[in-house]
Amino acid sequence: MKIIELKETITASNDRDAQELREELLRSGTLLINLMASPGAGKTTLLDRTIRDIGSRYKIGIIEADIDSDVDARALSALGVSAVQAHTDGMCHMDAGMTRTALEELTYDDKDLIFLENVGNLICPAEFDTGAGRNVMILSVPEGDDKPLKYPLMFTKSDVLLITKTDAVSIFDFDFDKCEERVRKLNPDILIFRVCAKNGKGMDAWEEWLEEQAGSWGK
Repeated sequence: MKIIELKETITASNDRDAQELREELLRSGTLLINLMASPGAGKTTLLDRTIRDIGSRYKIGIIEADIDSDVDARALSALGVSAVQAHTDGMCHMDAGMTRTALEELTYDDKDLIFLENVGNLICPAEFDTGAGRNVMILSVPEGDDKPLKYPLMFTKSDVLLITKTDAVSIFDFDFDKCEERVRKLNPDILIFRVCAKNGKGMDAWEEWLEEQAGSWGK
């Protein structure tokens, strides 16, 4: 009897497709940011604030990935950016093929920055390469500082961690130093920003990093 590892076959094929897409995006000078987080962590709120702050200087596109609904895509398109809603038909993540289809709807080659707001989930999105140039994850204060212990792959795969809703720290038992120590044990090279999209605290450092990445991508 022969055992076939289907997951390995699927991810290997996706990895090849993702690398091809990443190279195309690099040639076009379009930086794709894969934004991952739990449901309710504040992905859309963070994007809203980011677009309001830097949107006048960049051509920005948004891919909103959800199992259903178009609420977030409508909210962000109202800010004057191009947005498409990607329904994953029950799948808990975006892969390279799905991302390519959404990018083609955006005509990505005339954009400087495209944000893929991945499906809200701390497991599946980390397992599938989307072809993004950078992977960014959000951990909100209400979720707790123990998430790196429970979902290590997400933190290992991300280039940047945004700890959001920092204004709520007085309400929740969240230890910033302990959380960051746990994260760096998994990923010593990760950049960590403490931000609050509601009051703008810490957003300047995140946005400066974004502008540096957009300025050097494909150059």
